[in-house]
Amino acid sequence: GVVVLYPLLWMGLGGFKSNSQIFSDPFALPQSWSFENYLAAWQAVQGYMVSSLLITGVSTVITVLISAWAAYGLTRTPMPGKPVITGIVLGGMMLSPTVALVPLVRMLQSLGLYDTHWALIILYTAFRVPFTTFLIRAYMLDLPRDLDEAAMMDGASRGQIFRKIILPLCRPILVSCVVLHVLFAWNEYLFAMIFTNSPTVQTLPVGLTSMMSKHGTDYAQVFAAMTISALPIVIIFFLTQRYFIRGLTEGIGK
Repeated sequence: GVVVLYPLLWMGLGGFKSNSQIFSDPFALPQSWSFENYLAAWQAVQGYMVSSLLITGVSTVITVLISAWAAYGLTRTPMPGKPVITGIVLGGMMLSPTVALVPLVRMLQSLGLYDTHWALIILYTAFRVPFTTFLIRAYMLDLPRDLDEAAMMDGASRGQIFRKIILPLCRPILVSCVVLHVLFAWNEYLFAMIFTNSPTVQTLPVGLTSMMSKHGTDYAQVFAAMTISALPIVIIFFLTQRYFIRGLTEGIGK
């Protein structure tokens, strides 16, 4: 706990200090508890924050829904060549994003999606669907099939079974997948740097880098901006940690 929380606390306290105090006594408490650095940091990153919230939220919903539906098809429905299809889907985890950068740039430019929110939403979804499908599929494998058969006897369709029975039972692993995708999309830097140019589209990691180049000596403001960017993730994790740990232990263990 100390190893994990102390850097966050040190970073948060650094936002209340001045540059001179950070360099002269970096481990001391702030001499004054002024929020000037945080207000200035918020003004600098609020546009990037909006882009990050939009891209992370939309890509998370799309990724989890596609992956859950794919996992349901791979575990609960009969289909020819299911092992091959499963292998192809899971093989997507072996594709390195770095290797695909050049063709992805050309593809997005030809589609008119370069430097748009949809560019990052599509890329984040495409590269996270295999891993998310793998987690949800592992969890669904041990769900009792009697529930599906009983629902079909009552006249439920595949879609109704998926929405009203399977998804509620998969809540722990779905929450785990949401948290993992939020962590990925919120902190992802490579795609956000390469596929966006406009400040209205760029995300928080790119914005923080821009602050470092523009305010290279104003470390107090940079610490304040980093604290603001980390707070949503910390809050989400603490609110969902019970489901997150349960979903991972049950899903990966299977």
